[in-house]
Amino acid sequence: MANLVEATTRQQFEEILAKAGKCLTVVHFQAAWAPQCGQMNEVMAELAKEHGSSTFVKLEAEAVPEVSEKYEIASVPTFIFFKGSEKVDRLDGAHAPELTKKVQRLAVAGSPGGAAESGGSDLNQRLKKLINAAPCMLFMKGSAQEPRCGFSRQIVELLKKHSIQFSSFDILSDEEVRQGLKTYSNWPTYPQLYVNGELVGGLDIVKELAESGELENTCPKAMTLEHRLKTIINQHPVMLFMKGNKEGARCGFSRQILEILNDTGVDYNTFDILQDEEVRQGLKTYSNWPTYPQLYVKGELIGGLDIVKELKDSGDLASVMKGES
Repeated sequence: MANLVEATTRQQFEEILAKAGKCLTVVHFQAAWAPQCGQMNEVMAELAKEHGSSTFVKLEAEAVPEVSEKYEIASVPTFIFFKGSEKVDRLDGAHAPELTKKVQRLAVAGSPGGAAESGGSDLNQRLKKLINAAPCMLFMKGSAQEPRCGFSRQIVELLKKHSIQFSSFDILSDEEVRQGLKTYSNWPTYPQLYVNGELVGGLDIVKELAESGELENTCPKAMTLEHRLKTIINQHPVMLFMKGNKEGARCGFSRQILEILNDTGVDYNTFDILQDEEVRQGLKTYSNWPTYPQLYVKGELIGGLDIVKELKDSGDLASVMKGES
């Protein structure tokens, strides 16, 4: 990706800023030993795809100390935002939603003519993807486990009472989605319930549907998420849940695990979690394993990249993948 680059010297760093001009440049002060930096680099890569006129820079904080000292980098990851070679914002820590919001705000504000229209189009595409992330999507304050307003709590209770399988999105975590969805749906309040990408309505309408007995017909009871996850996990004796697929990994950790598994000669299937938000979030809870990739053999979790590396180093990986140990 032409707009995702590395700076290894102060001169290179300054040249990148000068070349970017008034367009947004995001510099990630990172360290190879910090796993959270690797995770944030994945976020950077996705943002670079979405914002082609912005430049995203990875810089090893300890390798270029004069730059790190100039911008008072005390910990990693830290992100500094530049326009016209001048610092305009800063973000300390691995906060993906906040990084995304800052990039979206600053990129639109500084991109060439037509940026507002482009930004609106990007937002609509994002909203469409979120609305279709699951057959039944609830946009609410808080989560299904911890609603943060009375209306959201009531609608969650109704859906659970009628055994409706749904996924949720916390609008309090993303102000852009919170405001944008009101315009997109022409519905000014929350919660909002969508089925198969179409707006059903808010709490009052869901109450009416429940009282009339129409709720189950409106939100058909799909198989439970747990049953769906079990089905996918057991699609093949060896299943790898990753970002991307066999033909093309979309993060460094997934790329590494593919290379290791390919070397064993054992057949396996993959599932791209980037294509299914319900599986992506649900599998973390189901497996009690918070990160990806995740490797399963005969329906049982083996682990992530580090465990697969350990099995490779000990010579046990091939036998584990064959279900022999």
